[in-house]
Amino acid sequence: MREIVLDTETTGFDPLTGHRVVEIGCLELFNHMATGKEFHAYLNPERDMPSEAEAVHGLSITFLATKPLFAAIADAMLEFIGDSPIVAHNASFDMNFINAELKRVGKPTLPADRAIDTVTLARRKFPGAQASLDALCRRFQIDTSARDKHGALLDAKLLSKVYLELIGGREPGLALIASETNATLEVSVERTVREPRPHAATEDELAAHATFVTTIKNAIWVRVPA
Repeated sequence: MREIVLDTETTGFDPLTGHRVVEIGCLELFNHMATGKEFHAYLNPERDMPSEAEAVHGLSITFLATKPLFAAIADAMLEFIGDSPIVAHNASFDMNFINAELKRVGKPTLPADRAIDTVTLARRKFPGAQASLDALCRRFQIDTSARDKHGALLDAKLLSKVYLELIGGREPGLALIASETNATLEVSVERTVREPRPHAATEDELAAHATFVTTIKNAIWVRVPA
């Protein structure tokens, strides 16, 4: 089963008020495990960058001014996503922004029912607990030392590990190995053959037994069959 983990960075919280996507990070999962295939792009938002947003992701207008517009990468992004389910943290946020960008360039939008929201999964599994990406990484002891600021591709990589834990931990990897290799596990056991040990009584043992029998009244060993 192919899935796409997706994350975005933006200029703000609401595309309906003119905020734009400035970074997209996607990675491919097969049977819930990362394959190493990725899609990543920084984008020129064609507007200013609020200081609050820049403090979160560190992307300045100076840096983004030389990056492509969304229209230039839309087809490549859609091709990478394909018709696979989309895994996202607070999925409605990312889906709303991506679909707003797609509408702006006249491309078909992504259906909301294709999204798997890891916030929803986390709240079902741990009611009342914090469900932020940082909190879930701490819960599952996922290393975030490389995460100085938010970044779409880095967060997608962290989310892929969180997602695996939320759906049952490392066990899916076993299914992946079996499905990809289509191999049958064969176990070879080497047995050492030993020569049978002698069990017949020695002459001394037979003599000792005969002497012992004479001390028993009506011993079965000396009875005459009727």
